[in-house]
Amino acid sequence: MFRSRSWFGGPWGGRPKNRLSLEHLKYLYSILEKNTTVSENNRGLLVESLRCIAEILIWGDQHDSLVFDFFLEKNMLSYFLQIMRQKSGGSSFVCVQLLQTLNILFENIRNETSLYYLLSNNHVNSIMVHKFDFSDEDVMGYYILFLKTLSLKLNTHTIHFFYNEHTNDFPLYTEAIKFFNHPESMVRIAVRTISLNVYKVQNSSMLRFIRDKTAAPYFSNLVWFIGKHILELDTCVRTDIDHQSNQKLSNLVAEHLDHLHYLSDILLLDIKDLNAVLTEHLLHKLFVPLYIFSLTPAPPPPSLAVVTQNLAAVLNRNVDIDIQEMHNPRVSSIVALFLLSLVFLVVSHAPLVHALAWVILNGDHSVFKEGAAEILNSYVEHREVVVPGFGEPNESLEQALDTVTGQSSASSYALSEDSGVESSSPAATELDSQADAVEAEQQKLRNITDEEKQLLQKSSSSAKTDFTEMAKPFLDTVLHALDCTENDYLALLSLCLIYAMSHNRGIKNEWFDQVLAKSTRGAFSYKTALIEHLLSIITQSSQPSSRIRLITVEIALELLVTFTRPNSDESRCITAAQQDLLFSARNQSMVVLRNFYKSEDIFLDLFEDEYNEMRKAQLNVEFLCMDSTILLPPTGTPLTGINFTRRLPCGEVEKARRAIRVYFLLRRTCQKFLNEKESLLPLTNVVNLVQVENVLDLNNSDLIACTVVAKDSSKQRRFLVIDALQLILVEPDAKLLGWGVAKFVGFLQDVEVQGDKDDSRCLHITVHRGGVTHNRTPLLSAKFLFDDHIRCMAAKQRLTKGRSKARQKKMYQIAQLIEIPGQMDSPVFAVGGTMAASSGGGGGSGNSSGSSSRSSHHRPMFSTANRVPGFAAVLRGSNSAGVSRTQMAPNRSIEGSEEIPLEDFQHSRNNSPHSRGNQSPASRSHTPIRVLHYDQLSGHSGSPREASLGGTGTNALLSQLNGLAREVLPVQSSEETSFIGSDGNESTGGSESRRRGAIETV
Repeated sequence: MFRSRSWFGGPWGGRPKNRLSLEHLKYLYSILEKNTTVSENNRGLLVESLRCIAEILIWGDQHDSLVFDFFLEKNMLSYFLQIMRQKSGGSSFVCVQLLQTLNILFENIRNETSLYYLLSNNHVNSIMVHKFDFSDEDVMGYYILFLKTLSLKLNTHTIHFFYNEHTNDFPLYTEAIKFFNHPESMVRIAVRTISLNVYKVQNSSMLRFIRDKTAAPYFSNLVWFIGKHILELDTCVRTDIDHQSNQKLSNLVAEHLDHLHYLSDILLLDIKDLNAVLTEHLLHKLFVPLYIFSLTPAPPPPSLAVVTQNLAAVLNRNVDIDIQEMHNPRVSSIVALFLLSLVFLVVSHAPLVHALAWVILNGDHSVFKEGAAEILNSYVEHREVVVPGFGEPNESLEQALDTVTGQSSASSYALSEDSGVESSSPAATELDSQADAVEAEQQKLRNITDEEKQLLQKSSSSAKTDFTEMAKPFLDTVLHALDCTENDYLALLSLCLIYAMSHNRGIKNEWFDQVLAKSTRGAFSYKTALIEHLLSIITQSSQPSSRIRLITVEIALELLVTFTRPNSDESRCITAAQQDLLFSARNQSMVVLRNFYKSEDIFLDLFEDEYNEMRKAQLNVEFLCMDSTILLPPTGTPLTGINFTRRLPCGEVEKARRAIRVYFLLRRTCQKFLNEKESLLPLTNVVNLVQVENVLDLNNSDLIACTVVAKDSSKQRRFLVIDALQLILVEPDAKLLGWGVAKFVGFLQDVEVQGDKDDSRCLHITVHRGGVTHNRTPLLSAKFLFDDHIRCMAAKQRLTKGRSKARQKKMYQIAQLIEIPGQMDSPVFAVGGTMAASSGGGGGSGNSSGSSSRSSHHRPMFSTANRVPGFAAVLRGSNSAGVSRTQMAPNRSIEGSEEIPLEDFQHSRNNSPHSRGNQSPASRSHTPIRVLHYDQLSGHSGSPREASLGGTGTNALLSQLNGLAREVLPVQSSEETSFIGSDGNESTGGSESRRRGAIETV
């Protein structure tokens, strides 16, 4: 009932049971013999047979050599050709399978002998030159894949199977490059791969054939195809001023980069003859007539040019106006700078990049008539003068190749015949027609009056001046583009071009700098002008309302360092006045930054985030030029998805970020000029921080035991330690008593603490990763369960005040860094940004018990948004709103809250018992968290006293709290974080004694 519906059912039954065997191949051969004509009825059978033949041949390549012997004996490839040449009966369907079979076969063959068998008898070349129906996408795809697979098998031994030296026949290469401009990008990529695989084969006769027969037509058509693509890119840039076609522009830039990398790969193969042909085509048919020509000012309209030319003929005067220039295509200056930057960033072939750089630095309009042959003579054999011209070749590549392969002359398609614009290009033909038109106009102007002649003569002289007054018009254009009066749209691309030329690998060391220094116009030095332009950009970028992007500032500073690098006497090539401009820009950036320091609540997070970003992000101009958005006018909205450094800031936060980054860049550059090393940044020295798995000495340190309950309800018993800058969760060391291992470490400044309404012993603690990005996963987010509510309140108080003091300390460091007036000599902090004894944890440097205090107690100088309520109450109660915080500090007293101190602990990164044994308990300093300075209170004198609460037990805590005496302080106490409250009769200016031992709960 269920009869088999296999391809081999019916009259061709009885196939061998072993699918991979010589017998099965013989059986499939019999099927091919019986089905030589393809029809709708047997095409499925043929497709399955071809697929099975490929499997058996691959198996036979590894296991049975008789398989290939039978395949060659029966000449089975001839059946493949016979099937391909049929035009009816579903042959296209079978051709797809046939090409797929051949591709699989050649891709998997490993035995060289088997490969030679398949390539013999020239059947493979016959398949390649077969006229397939390339309108079928499947046929096109498998055909080009088949050629690509064959190209991967090319070497000095197999090249003779594909290239016939006697007949000048090389179908693998000639058939492939015909699809260089195929609409499908995957086909174009495959063509580039095939051609590169061919060029890599070191066979002199084959390379000679490519140079003499195919190089000129192929490169000529390739350059024209790239040029048309550039014109399309320019049109997209001109029309997309609102960033609405970003994806299309991005695709066009990516495609052009593929073209450049392909050309660079050819040049890197270092095939001398081939590189010479390609270099001349690129210079004279693309770079000079399109890229360089677009750097010149836009010419007058054709009508004015014709009239001026006619006037010159009437007055017998020579006016330097080329009618051909009026009709040459050009791109916008922004696109021209971008394209030239890409050339120097990607291509490093010395003759090409030197010639192009020389034209930009020293060339004038004569290059459009004489070309760059004189410069190329320094690198290759003598080249005749070639007139540059961007135009479509006379015939398509397919027509040229068909003509070339049918001729026997070895030099019929030399470069000189195809690259001469004066005789073959459409521009030259149009020039001849314009000359005839000029001759006709001359007859009409014979009878003009003297007054008309004078007017036309003035027009002629002004037109001539416009075209000839600039000795180095291309370099002048590049320098004029550095003007950032309105924005840095052109300046960014001009800086990219200068950077790319000065850092190109193919240009000799310091060649660009030397040529630029020698480029002068009278007393005017172009190198000096460039440095002045760079300093102008830097100065403008430090202004508050600057519209210069960060990436522009960074490249300008990098170029300034490059062009002022030290000489042999180790002195930089920069004048004192120029250096003063640089330092003035740094000082101005500090002034701008101070405004954000006073107003921005998240300034500290922004400051550290920008510093870390600047350290991670290294300047990469090549990567920058892959971004198509720099071709569009600068925008300030982040909705475009443009990187922050490549657009203008939006909102106060981004303006603060920009001010911080500009200051960092200018500070780093000034340090290079002064040969100074960075000593104040980063704000936190990572070397001195506790790391996870560090072993810590916790003797005489306050520890708060807690249970950490994670989001997944897992519980861990830990001890909470709060350093000056860090929150540490410690697990006791099983080997040594009094030592612990850090299992989690986070910065106090990034801690967020919330109490639990239902449980007074519980705190919800979150430790963020730092920075201003709030959508990142925090380092720790868990519930902390303490033994009692006293420990819970102590932990909350320490975390809250620890966070405040950690941020306070770093804000003071920033104040020192940007030289805020009034903050430089504050007695609260020690020199170098370290806190005095008022800062808790092991980082404190307070005096030991019994010593006299020499500094006033610190009051926060910065934003009070994140401070504890008691601190905020003190500031609100002050009537000195207009007085600076530094002036207010001596008039403030110590807070009325007493916190449980953290003892100074030492941590060791060495697990060695010897290092631990050297720690003497007597050598550890006991540093209290608060020191009361009674000498600062009016009417009181005496030695300072310390209030310290040690130990971790509840009874010890209560006994110490009950036995503590305090003096009356003229401030309000914090009711949220204080364990010792007032008796209710305390006033702001009073001097009554506070009750002893009164404990409050929150």
